[in-house]
Amino acid sequence: MFSGMTPGSLLLILLIVVLVFGTKKLKSLGSDVGGAVKGFRKAMNDDDKNADAAQLTDDSGADDAVKQSSQSSQHQ
Repeated sequence: MFSGMTPGSLLLILLIVVLVFGTKKLKSLGSDVGGAVKGFRKAMNDDDKNADAAQLTDDSGADDAVKQSSQSSQHQ
């Protein structure tokens, strides 16, 4: 994909981008992208934590059901 790209051509492209957009616009764009990535990672971690908590809740509910069924069978 980048086999034809030399470091000099990448530097030229970077220079053109800076001239077209300006450093202030690139800085704000970079911070916006960084904030979006940070928010995405936070949402993914929160989702994983919620899934883990739900799984633990489901597992403890299953344990309670097993305990109740074993207690009821012992009383019979």
